[in-house]
Order: sequence, then structure tokens, then C-alpha cells
Amino acid sequence: MGGDREGLGREHRLKPMQSRTEFMVDGDVRIEVRIDGRGPALVLLPSSQRDSLDLDEFAVDLAARGFRVLRPQPRGMAGSTGPLEGLTLHHLARDVAGVIAQFGGGRAIVAGHAFGHFIARVTALDHSQHVCGVVAMGAAARTFPPGLSAQLDIAADPAQPQELRLAALRQAFFASGSDPPPWLEGWHPELRTAYRRAALTPPKDTWWPTSAVPVLEIQGTEDPWRPPATRLELKQALGELVTVRLIPYASHALLPEQPAAVADAIADWAITLPR
Repeated sequence: MGGDREGLGREHRLKPMQSRTEFMVDGDVRIEVRIDGRGPALVLLPSSQRDSLDLDEFAVDLAARGFRVLRPQPRGMAGSTGPLEGLTLHHLARDVAGVIAQFGGGRAIVAGHAFGHFIARVTALDHSQHVCGVVAMGAAARTFPPGLSAQLDIAADPAQPQELRLAALRQAFFASGSDPPPWLEGWHPELRTAYRRAALTPPKDTWWPTSAVPVLEIQGTEDPWRPPATRLELKQALGELVTVRLIPYASHALLPEQPAAVADAIADWAITLPR
């Protein structure tokens, strides 16, 4: 991707885009894919224990900027099925690569939110022929502050009192002035164990400090998972491959807080990628 591509600019007005749903089948894996817009392919991967329906508004923003937005539902969510026992990041990366091969013209930007960026990074390493760039949105620090995983577990647990869950969302996910109640819904806590185990293989130290493609890292300035002292750690590891963009008035949730600003950052960066 690169050059003066029409349609990837913030001057284009947002308008409703009609989504369609397709399925990618690979052996015993069946992945539901929501597709919005036309143009260069961009895959969106949701955060831990959440599905891609979180990304409706964000997908519309990106489609209006000229992307074909592909949103695969994670295994076990919506219409996506596949083995969960022994699941690894390699398996999830293969799912993404299959979606790109079938619906993305064979090559795409892969953008992952929080845990989704684990899958995006491993996809770029395992299936480099299908990935021209990675966007890490709301990625936690390589070693993030203690206590935040516990807040995630509280927020994701519908059995917990609502006020306790809202407090956890405000502490770990949403900036002051943002609106956390919509995130009381949309969690899949029954999949927590499978996906946390998947995150351990391959070990983070094998994929975090390496990349064969450009990386755009988008961070909310109020994200407790990414203290200010850690904001440049990936750029320091990977050098010129990494571009860092800070989004004000956003925390770890990021996308429901500032979808247009994040879409602008991606569109601006995408036109710099080599064809």
C-alpha cells in the first residue's frame, strides 16, 4: 500500500455502510467474518473476551475512509467455531491469514485491540505474505502494572455487582468523562481460560521484540496499562519500523472512546506503507 490512494483521508464524510457476513472454513474451523466497505483490506481484531461487534462504529469510520474492513469473530463467539483445547496464538493467526486470503485479496493491514494485537503481531510473523502492516491499538506495556488483570476479570464477570463492574471499567478501561456502561455487555468470560492459555504460546519474548513489517502503535494518553514511561518501549526495540500515536481523552478501551481519532491515525499511516 502506498502512494496517493483515493479514499483514505479524513476529508471523506462518514456514512452508513452496509455490512455483509461471510464464513471462512479451514478444516474444523469456521470463522464468521463481518465485511464493511470497499478498498484495501484491513482486519480488525477485538480485545480479550470481547467479540468484533464492539467495533461496529469504528468499522464504519474506517470503511468511510476507503478500507474494506474485515472483522473475524474469535473462535467460540457468534458464528465462529473451532477447537479451543490446546489453542495458541499460532492457531488464531492462521484463522486471520485464512480470512485475508479469502476476503482480503491476499494481503492486508492487521489491526488488533489490546489482546488482539498479540494475534496481529504473530500473524505478521507466521504469515508475512498476507500482512503489509500491523496496528497495535491499546496495547499494554511489555510488563504492565499489577492489579489490572484482576480489574479485567471483575469487569467481564456478569455475576459481579454492577457498581463493582463499573468501577473496574473506570479504573482499567475508560478515561474520565468516557461512558463505560455499554461495556457491561459483550463479554465472553466462559472463554477466558482458553484465550489466556493461548496467549502463552508462543511466549511473548519470542514475538514482542521482532517484526518484519511496519507497526503503528496507538495509545490512549490515560491508559493505565501503558504508563508514560513505557510509551516508546516498542519503538526503542524496533526502531524506524514503529510509529507511535497518542490519542487524548482515551484509556485502554480506546475505540469506543475515540473511534474517529483512531481511524484518522490509521488512515494517515496507511498511505505511507510500501506497495
